[in-house]
Amino acid sequence: MSAHPDRSARSPGADEQGAGLATSPYRADRDRIAASPFFARLAGVTQVVSPNGAGLLLHNRLTHSLQVAQVARAIAEHLGADPATAAEVSRLGGCDPDVVEAAALAHDLGHPPFGHLGEQVLDRLARERLGLVDGFEGNAQSFRIVTTIDLHGPGSSGLGLTAAVRAAILKYPWGRRGHPDPHPSTAALPPRGGGPTPGAPQAGSAKFSAYLTELAELDASRAPFPVGPWQQTVEAAVMDTADDVAYAIHDLEDFHRVGVLQQAGVATELRCWQENRDGEGAGPSAGPGSALERLRRRMAERDGWVFEADAFAAAVARVRAELADSLLITPFDGSMAAERAVAEFSARWTSRLVGGVRVLRDPPVRAAHVALGVEQWHEVSVLKFVHQHFVLRRADLASYQRGQATVVTGLVGALQEWLGGDAGAAADTPGLPPRLHDLVELARGEYAGLADRGVVPAGEVGALARGRAVVDYVASLTDAQAGALLDVLTGRSARLWTDAMAL
Repeated sequence: MSAHPDRSARSPGADEQGAGLATSPYRADRDRIAASPFFARLAGVTQVVSPNGAGLLLHNRLTHSLQVAQVARAIAEHLGADPATAAEVSRLGGCDPDVVEAAALAHDLGHPPFGHLGEQVLDRLARERLGLVDGFEGNAQSFRIVTTIDLHGPGSSGLGLTAAVRAAILKYPWGRRGHPDPHPSTAALPPRGGGPTPGAPQAGSAKFSAYLTELAELDASRAPFPVGPWQQTVEAAVMDTADDVAYAIHDLEDFHRVGVLQQAGVATELRCWQENRDGEGAGPSAGPGSALERLRRRMAERDGWVFEADAFAAAVARVRAELADSLLITPFDGSMAAERAVAEFSARWTSRLVGGVRVLRDPPVRAAHVALGVEQWHEVSVLKFVHQHFVLRRADLASYQRGQATVVTGLVGALQEWLGGDAGAAADTPGLPPRLHDLVELARGEYAGLADRGVVPAGEVGALARGRAVVDYVASLTDAQAGALLDVLTGRSARLWTDAMAL
């Protein structure tokens, strides 16, 4: 670690006050994140299905983040156990278990109500209705929270985290458009997430980790690390890999528990692909097995650096044997035996995937310095396919999400109307929630600074500040708060006092 002393540098204006009981600066960061109300809020935010009324069977963003932290720490310790790997990791900037755990706890802080559905709707509204060129993105919102919005650190803004932890949160280390130059969205083969936004290619990258207001913080956080402009730090790559592992395993557990993931459909898709492969390794073009074949072709096209036909076939066979023909054979009934089967499936797969993580000295553009092994990469892809095809594409879930989209759209419209369209100060708006007022004034100062540097037009500072404040406010609500606040603002609630206020 001594070769990279700036890893522990904190944001300007932050000091060690409030570090608590931790002696390690990275452990202090972890403690600050875990103590944040933005972290506690994640217990009320959708992972796939809203936690409201789901009981203890489904993960929420909080439990997901805890699991990602657990896997991330295991990966970091796995990499440090081999001297040759540890030496290569040190050369690339280091990998501290406390850093990856802190980044994992923070990685979803910016998720709005209703998870990825809320993220997509809020981004579209931010760009098309509120005039924010960089819209909304959950990863960028997480970075904005820890560097700017959350005031529970020792400085005047943000949590005052070390450069290592801030950089480890940057899963997509670029802005939406133009930063860095060249920007990944313009590349013939962009990094994962860096390609153009589907349906709006002019908007820039589909995924990114910093808004215009935090680009300087992005650069400062990554300055100590010897990585390319589009590459994650080692610790960011560990967090990202852990997120993939947790997503691939635990979301399948959830929908097995509630009876949504049906054995017959999964087994038929996997079996038909296997039975209908021809000599070139291709499966059926229609009917059962065809969706899996489309996945295989996409993987071969996009990730030829790691894709192997035999490894894909082996992954399908393993997932069929251990998921479709084992775990899913017996419906989950809440018994101790059923719980044991789920626990053993999770532990076995987590151990296998973590054990396959490797370090790449010179990764291709769609990979990072830390990546799953070839076998494990194919297995995670097939596990994620099962979740996406048999859960996320269900018609009942689509209907459910349309209602959630209506809530987000209504909230943005109501708050925008409340703030008004003039360029006056937010303080002039009667009865405005104090936090929304504060967010407008915070954003006004940020955009005024950008206008002084010619980044945004001076005449648009007021409108941009109000738009960003609306996004910040809505994104800080839980699922329940979003619905309650919309009821209040539209007169559907008869209650004067509710839990509808943001953090």
